[in-house]
Amino acid sequence: MSASNEQLHVRVAWFYHMEGLTQAEIGAKLGLTRLRVNRILSDARSSGLVRVSITSQLESCVALEQRLREKFYLADAVIVPTPQDPEKVAALVGRAAGDYLAHYLANTKVRVFGVGWGDTLREAIRHIVPMDLQHLWVTSMMGGLTRGLELNSFETAGELARRLNAQCSYLAAPIYAGSAASRDTLMAQDVFADVFARIGAVDLAFLSLGDLSPRSLLIRHGLPNDVSAASLKAAGAVGDVLGQFLDARGTPIDHPINDRVIGLPSSRLAAVRTVVLAAGGRNKRHVIAAALRGGIPRVLVSDEDTARAAMELAQAA
Repeated sequence: MSASNEQLHVRVAWFYHMEGLTQAEIGAKLGLTRLRVNRILSDARSSGLVRVSITSQLESCVALEQRLREKFYLADAVIVPTPQDPEKVAALVGRAAGDYLAHYLANTKVRVFGVGWGDTLREAIRHIVPMDLQHLWVTSMMGGLTRGLELNSFETAGELARRLNAQCSYLAAPIYAGSAASRDTLMAQDVFADVFARIGAVDLAFLSLGDLSPRSLLIRHGLPNDVSAASLKAAGAVGDVLGQFLDARGTPIDHPINDRVIGLPSSRLAAVRTVVLAAGGRNKRHVIAAALRGGIPRVLVSDEDTARAAMELAQAA
């Protein structure tokens, strides 16, 4: 089978099995007759391309992964096709991240696994194969919301620890203190000494990125009342990692909010052996580009359209 034919077969199989499109919808999308779509799906099953899951990646995704590795010195990149429905991006990127992390944990000794929060991370944890890693510590790397959402950092760390049969520690504090001084006072308390020591020892970090749109959980629910998205944009922010807002170069903006964060400073992510960033969706292209420019991830998991746009932004800057 030629490369172009294989790519067509994989696209048809992806749309049908992963996105739930009908054969008629696929035909309209790709300019094929319904009969042709049916034959391709039949060939995909008989040839082994489709079993329980798609066993081949799109050539364009594989090529993009290689370009990302080369241009931004990544240890790895995992790029999945962009779904037609934007609401499915988090689930598909999360699934790919979960598969990657399961393989990583099965082949690499990890002592402390640090996690952030968000929808993509929740989806990833759902797809991590359960393991028995009693030696492992899972820890949240930032404070959480004061309201009980299942995407919160506490729930994220707890669920991951349960799936891995690992030990767990929480940073039982809000994301932001009332001021820089109160943040320093809180972080100096003896009760937090152990958890901050463990956060400092993280050798695998699994994080997502937030943008400044209303889609962002942090923008909707996490910002202090005295901080607005408009003020963050005015200071040059394009998004956040671990609650710390970055500019287009991937460096923290000059804004008081960054001095109030309770968690690992983003500048210390460089000392973490492996930082896996999982984020997708067109609304996140600018913050992904910033993270790439700032050298934050060692591994990027994203969708094809978003990753390509982010790479072009990062290179243009």
